[in-house]
Amino acid sequence: MDFDVTLADVQAAATRIAGKVRRTPTYHSAGLSARLGVETWIKLESLQLAGSFKVRGCYNRLTGLSEAELKRGVVTVSGGNHAIAVSLVAQAMGARALVLMPQATPALNIRLTQEAGGEVELCADSVAAFARAGEYERQGMVHVHSYDDPAIIAGHGTLGLELAGDAGGRLDHVFIAIGGGGFAAGVGTALKGLDPAVRLHGVETEGATTMTQALEAGGPVPIRPSSIARTLGAPFATERTMAAARQLLAEIVVVPDAEAVRELVWLLQNERVLVEPAAACVVAAALARKDSFRPGERIGLVLCGSNVALEDVARWRGEFAV
Repeated sequence: MDFDVTLADVQAAATRIAGKVRRTPTYHSAGLSARLGVETWIKLESLQLAGSFKVRGCYNRLTGLSEAELKRGVVTVSGGNHAIAVSLVAQAMGARALVLMPQATPALNIRLTQEAGGEVELCADSVAAFARAGEYERQGMVHVHSYDDPAIIAGHGTLGLELAGDAGGRLDHVFIAIGGGGFAAGVGTALKGLDPAVRLHGVETEGATTMTQALEAGGPVPIRPSSIARTLGAPFATERTMAAARQLLAEIVVVPDAEAVRELVWLLQNERVLVEPAAACVVAAALARKDSFRPGERIGLVLCGSNVALEDVARWRGEFAV
């Protein structure tokens, strides 16, 4: 299929969700600029409501529902940031949110989802959860897919508009994490729509190479993610997000979990920000591409979320000797 989200869709989403989400900080990092050898800017989406970019797409999707649809409630499949965001947005709009989670979902994510107002139902795995979502959809609930939805993608793209506007000039390279591919699709649509010359580098971690495997196979491939970057562990890409990746991304960089943890710790100690491995991996990817940057180029790094348990960070530091 052809990718079906445009810059105009993203701009319309920005108008629709204005005042409902935070315009998170974008700033120049002296420390990362020194490490990468070029001027480097960070987009701190880790400070977004519900701890990640996900509220952007959820607000755009749910504000488009009718009163009757909101009354019937929404159902979604997620063990991570989308679950928390859907719950928060649905609660704000007076709608029921039923979240179907794999049994292996971390306790922190279950608690944050429930605290945001979501009802949690545990399923054996993601495959079973999606099947269950279909049952609820047939009963009348609205299924809000976490990444294969044009409204979700357009909402996420509003981050790209902010990054382009706040970075103080042209960005030559932007690094952004990939799970199912909806986030990269939206941000990429915004950035490439504003400046076709920008090079977008998707980032995955070993054990969560959903998009890499799909592109190599020429179609969606179900995976069983093993990376500690759980929020990158989408069970499959889709034809829509694959089309976006082909159209928008210059490459996909795959980094080891150990490097994501090392950069998580570096960001906490040096930038004074807590992020999850799915965000820290973009720093590791930029370092892996350091030798390809040209003098005078400017780099953007999107730090997409911060929903991580400190006990997990402590365990990873021991496991990977960071």
